[in-house]
Amino acid sequence: MSENELKKSKAYIWFDAEFTSLELDQARLLQVAVIITDTELNRIAPPEADLNLCIRLEEGEEVSPWVAENLPGLVEKCRSAEAVSIEEADRQIAALLDQYCGTPCKEMSDRPVLAGNSVHNDWFLMRRFLPLFGSRLHYRLLDVSTIKIQWQDWVGQEPFDKESVEQLNQFFPGSGIDAANAHDALFDIKASIAELAFYRSSLSVID
Repeated sequence: MSENELKKSKAYIWFDAEFTSLELDQARLLQVAVIITDTELNRIAPPEADLNLCIRLEEGEEVSPWVAENLPGLVEKCRSAEAVSIEEADRQIAALLDQYCGTPCKEMSDRPVLAGNSVHNDWFLMRRFLPLFGSRLHYRLLDVSTIKIQWQDWVGQEPFDKESVEQLNQFFPGSGIDAANAHDALFDIKASIAELAFYRSSLSVID
């Protein structure tokens, strides 16, 4: 098959979410973030188009003890005026994909691919709460965690260090990261892009 005949992915939709609970069957969305790149990990949408939305917690709606202890700042934002409804978040994400990826696409092969770390968890809640977003995506997932496992088990080297700000900015230039911030959706997808770039760069020089 020639390179011209090989059907490549339209784009990668880097997506991460924070949840009200680690029990996915009971969880709702707290925060969603989206960055769009091409298959070479170059931005298609500019940094100012990145989405980072806090989802409104309705009155009386609680979060799990783990979330309350580890994400108090996010929970506070989700109870503030800056938070948006799940429906509004779905509309904003769909509009972003329509602008930069030309969605919706009738043909599945023309749809962009959802990408991230352990992204099947995010996909699970996306399918429940973000139907407009989900309808614009390919059925395939690009999970950087899969490559991480192969890197450790096959190559036998330490994985990418997401705590290293220097590495994060080296492998995702222009990320704007000045500090590691675990459990923040926008930081997590920037780190995932950098991590995939690291593995690609490193694997390309292995005999």
